[in-house]
Amino acid sequence: MPPAATFKDLGHGITLIDAQIQRPGLAACYLIQEGDRAAFVETGTALSVPGLLEVLEHRGIGRDQVDYVIPTHVHLDHAGGAGALMSHLPQARLVIHPRGARHMIDPSRLIAGATAVYGEEAMARMFGEILPIPEERVIQAEDGDTVSLNGRTLTFLDTPGHAKHHFSVVDEDGHGVFSGDTFGLSYREFDTDRGAFALPTTTPVQFDPDALHASVDRLMDQGLDYMYLTHYGRVEDLPRLRVEQHEMIDAYVNMARAHADIGEGRHEALVEGMMALLVTRLRAHGCHMPESRIRELLGMDVELNVQGLEFWLDHD
Repeated sequence: MPPAATFKDLGHGITLIDAQIQRPGLAACYLIQEGDRAAFVETGTALSVPGLLEVLEHRGIGRDQVDYVIPTHVHLDHAGGAGALMSHLPQARLVIHPRGARHMIDPSRLIAGATAVYGEEAMARMFGEILPIPEERVIQAEDGDTVSLNGRTLTFLDTPGHAKHHFSVVDEDGHGVFSGDTFGLSYREFDTDRGAFALPTTTPVQFDPDALHASVDRLMDQGLDYMYLTHYGRVEDLPRLRVEQHEMIDAYVNMARAHADIGEGRHEALVEGMMALLVTRLRAHGCHMPESRIRELLGMDVELNVQGLEFWLDHD
């Protein structure tokens, strides 16, 4: 049996649901409820789906009352459960970036790529079964497109930088933007009296620093109060976080360029460099957590970020 769902009411008809990936507080999905209709933003993996359905039941929402399933992009921690979730929601349509639609309709390349990285056994353990979604149930949302959730407007903005197949979802009724990975990640363990600490995520293979800078600014230009992050939860104090995102994107790029030509040992040097940068910034943020725990919480993210930086260096 999967663990019971962990969820939190954020107001404005929005419920944060832990996707139960690897550890609590790593990845979130969101349920938006407007009257008697609902939508999910992000799906987690197929293993997240029982928890999402449990929250629907808790909220008194029938499975046929869900109109949309909306992954911000097709990375498996955001969209791996889309097909499994849709199989339980007879009226729902998937809304996806045009560059990601084909991978939801035919996920064979997603499955092959992830299996090559993790192996079949770990793939099944981490992500469960990735199911295709019938093309007639898929809406491809171009930049500026909208859908109506029982009169509540959700607007889609093309926000590359982390991935070319990434959009963000503007929800003025929720006073915020569901930003996926575009506005970075922010684990609640790092909150201090200064508020949230957020860091950019540059995972492979489509990191583009100039595009990411522009996307961060575009999200801020919406003039709203919150970012609803997939990793993890809702953050505010956005003007400060905006500055820090730009600073750290530049710091990542400068560090990568400084290591561009060192050859053997580059990856390890970049991992240590990024970890040192983040520890230093966390200390300045007022975080007194032991460094061993910081490394434990951020180790996977730093590894993926460095892979993204190296791919960018080698293909820029």
